[in-house]
Amino acid sequence: MRHVLLIDLADDEAAIAQYEAWHASGALPPAIGASIRAADVRGMDIYRSGNRLVMLMETGPDFDPAAKAAADAADPAVQAWEAQMDGVQRPLPWSVPGAKWTAATRIFSLDEQP
Repeated sequence: MRHVLLIDLADDEAAIAQYEAWHASGALPPAIGASIRAADVRGMDIYRSGNRLVMLMETGPDFDPAAKAAADAADPAVQAWEAQMDGVQRPLPWSVPGAKWTAATRIFSLDEQP
């Protein structure tokens, strides 16, 4: 299943550069990658335009957002990573209170067109 999620970064060049450095090839802490993969996340890409981020996430049939959230809450490495991200990420103004990333709603699919 494909998930499209959005969040903003602090509108600050240094914060954006730091976020990109934390996500550069080979920079992700191994425990974070392992946590993501253990939840049956099979693919994840993050794109940036200005200070807006878009995450494309492909999940398998065993992906359970509630189970992932519970596992993350109990994992000190994930909690440290999330605290680090909190310093530069900004939830969208219309996001659900307490949510970080906001799910996008698909409004068009070429596959559904003649």
